[in-house]
Amino acid sequence: MTDKRITTKITDGGRIVIPAEYRRALALNTGDDVILTLEEGTISILPRTEAFRRAQKIVTRYTKNQNLSTKLIEERRQEAANE
Repeated sequence: MTDKRITTKITDGGRIVIPAEYRRALALNTGDDVILTLEEGTISILPRTEAFRRAQKIVTRYTKNQNLSTKLIEERRQEAANE
């Protein structure tokens, strides 16, 4: 989908209809969670699954090939041994 703008209305209760083309492009379905961001007068809609994917990508950059759960278990064992 190329960048394009559409006009829609805000209905009772502050509801906005997301056009079908946009929902398909974002793989959104009825009942899906989305994250709204308000920044500099603009509202962005991010599917929650995409937010998780982006967060995982950031964490991966800092953990490169580390098994974090194993590392955490080892730290907890050391703390318990020191008590």
